[in-house]
Amino acid sequence: MKYIKQFAIIITISLMGEVLANILPFTIPSSVYGLFIMLLALMTKIIKPSHVKETSDFLMDVMPIMFVPASVGLMVSWGLLKEILVPVLIVSVVGTLIVLIVSGKTVDLLMKLAGGDTVMTDGITVDGVNIEGEPVEKKSREDSRNE
Repeated sequence: MKYIKQFAIIITISLMGEVLANILPFTIPSSVYGLFIMLLALMTKIIKPSHVKETSDFLMDVMPIMFVPASVGLMVSWGLLKEILVPVLIVSVVGTLIVLIVSGKTVDLLMKLAGGDTVMTDGITVDGVNIEGEPVEKKSREDSRNE
């Protein structure tokens, strides 16, 4: 029953994203709206991480299976892709590097704004409390690097 409840929460938020995508005049995918709704619900503690943890862990575990159709589509389209392979690879590598750099700098900035050199010591940790509500020892970046 717990899994059904957790899945229902995730599906409801996805549905809310679909509704927003159809109502608002922007060309933003419904999944992005759903992610922002979930983020806001988690940040405002309307939804606690423990309310969706097991189901989200399961969905993350099966996520690689979702790439099979896209991979098959690439193999089917190989005749068209081989002519533009080099430009596609260059754009993919440069785009990936830009995303990595921007993501890293964003995390650095957010960590500085959040209080400096505190790092997570386990999965989900907020203000020294893990997902189960138990206190977690905070470590500095230097301590984490020395382990």
